[in-house]
Amino acid sequence: MIPTEGYYDYQDPVPAITNLENSNVEPDAPHTSAEWKIWAYSTAAPSFIAANCTVVDMDADGNQIVLREGTNGWTAMAANPRGPADPENGWKDAHEAMPMVGDAQSFAWVSAYFAGVKPKTTMESDGWAWMLHGDMGEDNTKAGVLNKEDSVEGAWIESGAHLMLMPKDPSTLDGQTTDFNSGAPYVMFAGTDYAHLMIPVEGYYDYQDPK
Repeated sequence: MIPTEGYYDYQDPVPAITNLENSNVEPDAPHTSAEWKIWAYSTAAPSFIAANCTVVDMDADGNQIVLREGTNGWTAMAANPRGPADPENGWKDAHEAMPMVGDAQSFAWVSAYFAGVKPKTTMESDGWAWMLHGDMGEDNTKAGVLNKEDSVEGAWIESGAHLMLMPKDPSTLDGQTTDFNSGAPYVMFAGTDYAHLMIPVEGYYDYQDPK
C-alpha cells in the first residue's frame, strides 16, 4: 500500500499526526529563509509525512545543517545539483529546488550514487522517496545529464509530482518499462547500478506533455 494525499480522509491514524494544520501552507517569507525552505522541502511529500519530517540544508561552506528536527524517520532536502539560478534570492520556487523527502534507505542510495559505488554496498533494503514538486529534468537513460541539449534524443523528461522506489538490487526492476509517456511506473537509468522506479502521481505532466 502506498498512501498518497487524502489517505486518512476516512480514518485517522493512531497515534494522531501532529502539526498537520499548516504543513502545506506556503509562508510569505524570503526564499533564502529557513521558514520558506522548511515548507518547500518538506512538502515534497504528502502532508502526513511532511508535517514531522527532518529538514536539512547546506550552508555557505557546503556543510549540512538541520533546519528542523523531525520525529518520523523521513528527511527532506533540496536535490537540485545545479543550485538556484539566482543564488542571492534563493530558489525561484519549490520546483526549482527539486526537494526530496526520503527514508533512511533512500538516502543510503543517494550516498552511493554520489560516491560512485553500488547501492547494495550502502543499503540494507529498498528505499522510498517523494518528489511532489517534481524535478528540472533528467536524461532517462543516463545519470548526470543536467541539460536537455546534452541528452539522448527523446530521453529528456522534466518530471512533475512522483514517488521513487530505490532498489538495493536494481535487477529487481528488470523487465519493467522505461516509457515515461504512458503515466505508468517506469524505470529511470535502466541497466545501471542506479536504476530506480519512477511512480507518477497527479501532476506528473505539469512541466512536460507526454508524447
